[in-house]
Amino acid sequence: MTPGTTGLSGAAETQEEWRGWRQAMRDALYGPEGFYRARPEGPVGHFRTSVHASPLFAGAVARLLCRVDAALGHPAPLDFVDMAAGRGELVTGVLAALPADVAARTRAYAVEVAARPEGLDRRVRWLAEPPAGVTGLLFANEWLDNVPVEVAEVDAAGVVRRVLVRADGAERLGEPVAGAEAAWLARWWPPAGEEGRRAEIGLPRDEAWASAVATLDAGLAVAADYAHTAAARPSFGTLTGFRQGRETEPVPDGSCDITAHVALDACAAAHTARCTPGHAPLDALMRPQREALHALGVTGARPPLALASTDPAAYVRALASASQAAELTAPGGLGDFLWLLQPVGAVDAAALLVDVADHEEQ
Repeated sequence: MTPGTTGLSGAAETQEEWRGWRQAMRDALYGPEGFYRARPEGPVGHFRTSVHASPLFAGAVARLLCRVDAALGHPAPLDFVDMAAGRGELVTGVLAALPADVAARTRAYAVEVAARPEGLDRRVRWLAEPPAGVTGLLFANEWLDNVPVEVAEVDAAGVVRRVLVRADGAERLGEPVAGAEAAWLARWWPPAGEEGRRAEIGLPRDEAWASAVATLDAGLAVAADYAHTAAARPSFGTLTGFRQGRETEPVPDGSCDITAHVALDACAAAHTARCTPGHAPLDALMRPQREALHALGVTGARPPLALASTDPAAYVRALASASQAAELTAPGGLGDFLWLLQPVGAVDAAALLVDVADHEEQ
């Protein structure tokens, strides 16, 4: 359906059938029969994240947690919070990759709306909301892109209006965007005057991220996601769906994932705005995933060919690892994800992403 057309007429058109995308996404993803609650196969049955691509990703996050641990003076306990934990794949991998002495001090949390999966490591505390008073690392891999947002579109008169949607995916334009949402668009993503231009209003994501970072007493919060910044906003938005590994139309009926890329610079500023006056926050960083993972030891370098002769089994393992690392850092793919690193307390985010060899020498 072309945005801006009704698709209904007369008595068949009721107020209840048309909703803003934020409410439609919330129900379709997190309602009682929503995508993240009711589907037993879990997210991995529909899309592939960095966590699913390779255990190297969990290993890199474990290495980052160890660096945060050192920066904090090796606290006991040390917290690791896995936001939007899915079926607990990342937190499980991180615990397995930690050195024994660090793992012994680590309190692990998985934050997810779905029920706790059977067989999950008993050390993992399963929560619906992030815990307060965290000292350590909060890691949000592909969380913010699923925080529901309104979609706005420019009409024929140049007015920016909310996009309304039915459960079958049909759309029409609603009322003009106003208030805090209009202010957010004006600051972060002002749509050009051309009819049909779109933007996703990221205000709920800013608030969600600031709330998550506020749970840290000291440490680092990281968001890794599909993202963009003010220098390169997409002209027609990014709202889309995923079903059984394929991109599809975003239909808010619970049958598919619904996602939109994140205005990550706005999220970073939202935490800064919440800080106590007179207490300047430490500098946040944004880095492409490939750079962050390279600094954490995931390089994708192929093993020397000579190893194939001296230790063929080791060569095959190293080759498989290099292939997985290449996928995690590939341009045009997972490597283009952005990482937002938001420090809290006496933690220098830039120092945490020095080259792994240099870091181990310090």
